[in-house]
Amino acid sequence: MKKVVLGLSGGVDSAVAASLLREQGYEVHGLFLELGLGGEAEAQKVADAVGIPLYIAHRAQELEEHVCRYFAEEYQHARTPNPCVMCNPTVKFRALADYADSIGAQYLATGHYARIGWDAEGRALLQRARSPKDQTYMLHRLPRAILERCLFPLGEAADKDAVRALAQEREIPNAQKKDSMDVCFIPDGDWCGWLERRGVQLPEGNFVDPDGNILGRHKGIHQYTVGQRKGLGVAASGRLFVHELRPETNEVVLSLEDVFRKEIIVRQVNYCAPEYAQDGPFACEVRVRYSKHADRATVYPDGTDARIVFDDAVRAPAAGQAAVFYDGDTVIGGGFID
Repeated sequence: MKKVVLGLSGGVDSAVAASLLREQGYEVHGLFLELGLGGEAEAQKVADAVGIPLYIAHRAQELEEHVCRYFAEEYQHARTPNPCVMCNPTVKFRALADYADSIGAQYLATGHYARIGWDAEGRALLQRARSPKDQTYMLHRLPRAILERCLFPLGEAADKDAVRALAQEREIPNAQKKDSMDVCFIPDGDWCGWLERRGVQLPEGNFVDPDGNILGRHKGIHQYTVGQRKGLGVAASGRLFVHELRPETNEVVLSLEDVFRKEIIVRQVNYCAPEYAQDGPFACEVRVRYSKHADRATVYPDGTDARIVFDDAVRAPAAGQAAVFYDGDTVIGGGFID
């Protein structure tokens, strides 16, 4: 029997994924990431309901090292972090692979909405899910060696409602559990308070116009992102937009003009389909944030960096967020916006 290690969180997605894999004939072993945030009892309840063993992997130290520290440092440098993008390759899938190797399991699985395809040469391809909830943006930093082992049972699901219906049919106890919308290590959603408790000093400063004229006081640069137009509290002749964050002077630049860019640079690029970048520039679609929308562009690889030139200017690409490259349903790779 084919053996698979499944990341089991206690949520409905991973529970249904476990049930589907069992029905497909896999020997499923659940793995719960213990990060100092609780949830083990709920995960055990789900594991018992679907009839699989559950292993607890203690990875709080790895979360702190690779994700929490990065999250705080990005805000200190006036960048917008994306913790899930960092967590998947450095914590979650590493834990899955480590446990799978220890018990002789070939496959890794999660409840992510994504698919694995194979090209004509037998190479694994990360591909968009059928569902609008597609989560490949968050998975683009996975190396091909990991993708080759991945199973994503929810990749063909129409949407989250369809997954909940599958849970109800199988009498899984968490069928109607609400989705978690917050950063997992900040369950109350108060990331400003979380930063303060870590001793991150991000004091108030000045709102300025592009010429440096003071327009008012801001509450700390970590509370703003490029393109933001709400919650500024500054009177003007029209709607103001955040145009730039200046950590070196602790200033937030506001303008009456919206923010559009035709070209961006991305760093630390990971190509999960590296063959696309072997012959120089390539045309593709690019997502500059976690959303359904993508824009046509040409990517110019340059080592671990890349220059992206869009066919039409895109609105407010934020430094620190991921820019992810797609060829149709196939994920080529991506990097962090500079």
